[in-house]
Amino acid sequence: MALRQIVYLPEPILRKKTKPVTKFDKDLQVLIDDMVETMREAPGVGLAAPQINLPMQLAVVEYAEGEDDEENEGKELPKKLYVLINPEITKVSDEKVVGIEGCLSIPGLVGEVERHEAIQVKALNRHGQPFKIKVNGWMARIFQHEIDHLHGVLFTDKATRVWKPSEDENEETPLD
Repeated sequence: MALRQIVYLPEPILRKKTKPVTKFDKDLQVLIDDMVETMREAPGVGLAAPQINLPMQLAVVEYAEGEDDEENEGKELPKKLYVLINPEITKVSDEKVVGIEGCLSIPGLVGEVERHEAIQVKALNRHGQPFKIKVNGWMARIFQHEIDHLHGVLFTDKATRVWKPSEDENEETPLD
């Protein structure tokens, strides 16, 4: 496994729509492992292929369900890794929530972004097998953020307010 270079705005690939993945070979498996390692090292909870300069519909997400719940504060919860290939949001909740997001490709900025509270996604796993998943809360926010990357959309495009956190402000972990 190897760390990949994360690209930053104004890198043009971050604004381009990606192409579907069609080959599920050894090279793809190495790429997925590299993306996971890069995401963890950054550190982030998600990483999309355009962020490492690849125009393909691939994202990785790793997050512990319930990590932000008050009753779990201070607990080390097991994280779950998701590989999303050619993902598509198929259902969204009517309810939307505003939350603070950051991005590994836009370091030093955070913003308030309104997202659906719950979504359903269909995608392929790392072996090309289809799956569906329903996610809500922070996990739904992460999935929406990463899928946006695959369409050339950044959190700053959807934010109602963007700012540079002050040193004494508790900066959130970037979503990706």
